[in-house]
Amino acid sequence: MHHRSHHRRFWQMWQEAQTTGQQPETEVGHDPREAWRKHFADFLGVEPEAHWLFGGRRFRPWATGEWGSPGLFNPFVAMLFSKGGGLLSLYVLHLLAGRPRYGNDIMNVIEERTHGRWGANPGAVYPLLNHMEDIGFVKGEWEDPEKRTRRFYRITPKGQEELDRLKEVMRPKLEEAIGVLRDLFQDLDIGDEL
Repeated sequence: MHHRSHHRRFWQMWQEAQTTGQQPETEVGHDPREAWRKHFADFLGVEPEAHWLFGGRRFRPWATGEWGSPGLFNPFVAMLFSKGGGLLSLYVLHLLAGRPRYGNDIMNVIEERTHGRWGANPGAVYPLLNHMEDIGFVKGEWEDPEKRTRRFYRITPKGQEELDRLKEVMRPKLEEAIGVLRDLFQDLDIGDEL
């Protein structure tokens, strides 16, 4: 509850500053983005880029160009693989249907297939594999039970059923998203048709 009231207070203060016409103490002009950045820093004591939400482990490499050349990371691709995007579980099951794999192998394939536009995060892949194992979609076995260095996962019959179901559910959603992107691309007159 404390987080919610803190969040509400932040936006109330921002709105009050805008309606009363108060100018920030530093010279930021009339640019609302700069005023918001200043308010954010004053309220939370840190610049937006340094805050975990905006500048945390997930976003810093994109903003600073640490992943290859600047702009290599693509947040639109990342959204597809995030929890809300839903492709990560589908793609992991798809990869495991081909052959048994271990976590780093899965992450490397995803990074390769997205042309480096998304670097798979162990904090997303390993918990997903553990959850899939708990519910019986995959079975994990240590390459060397003594050393426990690499755990190989293979899809189970139950996991194959889930993969087939996810493909059926996701196909029309992906086709719809591609259509929307194609229309927006055309509306924005960005270049050649997709």
